[in-house]
Amino acid sequence: MALEDRETFSLIGSDKVEGTNVYGADGEKVGYIERVMIDKVSGKVSYAVLSFGGLLGIGDDHYPLPWQALKYDTNLGGYVTGITQDQLRSAPKYADESSWNWSDPATARSVNAYYGVPVA
Repeated sequence: MALEDRETFSLIGSDKVEGTNVYGADGEKVGYIERVMIDKVSGKVSYAVLSFGGLLGIGDDHYPLPWQALKYDTNLGGYVTGITQDQLRSAPKYADESSWNWSDPATARSVNAYYGVPVA
């Protein structure tokens, strides 16, 4: 499948989102999207997991960001969020998948509250 087949004006393939840079409120790169988490019932993207820290992908922490907290910027060729790297360091995160409970409603509330996004 050609790259052009995975993207339109308003749609993009998940494999093209993964690896896309994320920039903070100050325009500095804060990380990249490691994966997206899709609601099974609605089919909508709920979270983008931002990889940040570490060196060359080793030792990275993973930061779930509500999808609504990201806006695509065509000039940067990446997503922009309203926080800085310093603010991100205090955000909810996990080091590995086994230490994060996606099923816990309190976890979702804490992540969304941190970014000022209502839980959908």
